[in-house]
Amino acid sequence: MVLVSAARDYVNRMLQDISGMKVLILDSQTVSIVSVVYSQSELLQKEVFLVEFVDSISKSRESMSHLKAVYFLRPMSENIQQLRRQLASPRFGEYHLFFSNMLKDTQIHNLADSDEQEVVQQVQEFYADFVAIDPYHFSLNIPSNHAYMLPAVVDPSGLQHYCVRVVDGIAAVFLSLKRRPVIRYQRTSDTAKRIAQETSRLMYQQESVLFDFRRTEVSPLLLIVDRRDDPVTPLLNQWTYQAMVHELIGIQDNKVDLRSISKFSKDQQEVVLSSEQDAFFKANMYENFGDIGMNIKRMVDDFQQVAKSNQNIQTIEDMSKFVENYPEYRKMHGNVSKHVTLVTEMSKIVEERKLMLVSETEQELACNGGQGAAFEAVTNLLNNDNVSDIDRLRLVLLYALRYEKESPVQLMQLFNKLASRSPKYKPGLVQFLLKQAGVDKRTGDLYGNRDFLNIARNMARGLKGIENVYTQHQPLLFHTMESISKGRLRDVDYPFVGNHFQQGRPQDVVIFVVGGTTYEESRCVALQNATNSGIRFILGGSVVLNSKRFLKDLEEAQRIARSSTGVV
Repeated sequence: MVLVSAARDYVNRMLQDISGMKVLILDSQTVSIVSVVYSQSELLQKEVFLVEFVDSISKSRESMSHLKAVYFLRPMSENIQQLRRQLASPRFGEYHLFFSNMLKDTQIHNLADSDEQEVVQQVQEFYADFVAIDPYHFSLNIPSNHAYMLPAVVDPSGLQHYCVRVVDGIAAVFLSLKRRPVIRYQRTSDTAKRIAQETSRLMYQQESVLFDFRRTEVSPLLLIVDRRDDPVTPLLNQWTYQAMVHELIGIQDNKVDLRSISKFSKDQQEVVLSSEQDAFFKANMYENFGDIGMNIKRMVDDFQQVAKSNQNIQTIEDMSKFVENYPEYRKMHGNVSKHVTLVTEMSKIVEERKLMLVSETEQELACNGGQGAAFEAVTNLLNNDNVSDIDRLRLVLLYALRYEKESPVQLMQLFNKLASRSPKYKPGLVQFLLKQAGVDKRTGDLYGNRDFLNIARNMARGLKGIENVYTQHQPLLFHTMESISKGRLRDVDYPFVGNHFQQGRPQDVVIFVVGGTTYEESRCVALQNATNSGIRFILGGSVVLNSKRFLKDLEEAQRIARSSTGVV
């Protein structure tokens, strides 16, 4: 419950001590932070009758002095400017100002100067500067996520903004956990190194007093890695519930937008998928697609039993009983129809795009050797008219990552076939990914073929047989967690920052992925934490990726790299 509880606790503290009718004023980023941990009905219980964006408050002049304004904003200069203008001619009776991260002294003085009518009751820092999607998984929802792929010279200010936002987010996570970590980073990533050094400077120099929690136990570990060390995981189709919904439909801040898919009733156009608010989802979010179907059928049967028992209404007493139970009944009905809808839609997409066929080859490319058979399988799928353009591209990318050194001639044949079969394909994208994340750029043993133990393990796995051919892939993160648990994470690959070293085995580890996490990886973390190994892992990233988002970032980085002089 760790991250969700921390963020909820901050929102609780903002709202519960201010009595009376309130308006909650957020910015485009804090709205995500609040919405994943607090439902609208919970806000209403705290007497929040209006939720507004800070920029729309500026546009209205209507006085609402009967309302108390609770602002929760990121401490960015544009938000401070908006606030100063709003305080100059206040519309609300009281102003309670909360910021999601550290304020600069100048910002506090500027706000004080603007509060001529003395309507501000309090100014506080509440360190919820991250989106707590699940108890052990957070995102920073960074819009220009492609920035990490570009060398600093290409877009210095873009990369600077990116790094500052990541450092802010990581700092807030540790402030909310009340811990100061030992910091390590992936040696081959300039961006990871820069973020690690800036985070260290903030925690051990600029704000050393704020981060000095006087704790006696072993310091937690912060490990900063780069998405390009494992470009395979975000390119694969997914077959467990949460990951699959994100891959095929898309999840944003634990909400699924169904408007583009089919005609749904108003209340089903956007559905919430939250392990905190939905017991069925919590129990099934990491289950395989086949099992989900069975579990939903069981839920439908249970629901029908409840519905049947409720149909036997013969007396006034029966009716009043039914009405009493009706909210629960309606909630159950909403939940059943939501999951039935999602699974039905995904089944349609799987059938239309022939994803079982595609996915089998993807898993072979990700997990097993055999270049000749792989080339044949990919060629056949490129020629298959039922395979979509995005699936063709992903197959060639996965093949290229696996066999870039072994079969350059056949790789060229696949490039040409891809270009002829997919008119939208942007030439050079596969080569750009190899420049970014090819074998020479990676630290980790992505395919488990450098280390004798991994080779033996892969052989044993092949002999034993995998329970499900579609979910045999293990993200690189799984092996990283294993190395940390066994104290085998190599200093030469993941150096420490400064002279702060690990004394003993950490109990808390935050792994931050520059470039974004996946739900396959957050499942890995949740399952690892469930083993009670004595180490609690938390996963964070700049965004939550699916293959569509990963490819969009790749295309954007390629476009900028090409347009900047001489850098490809």
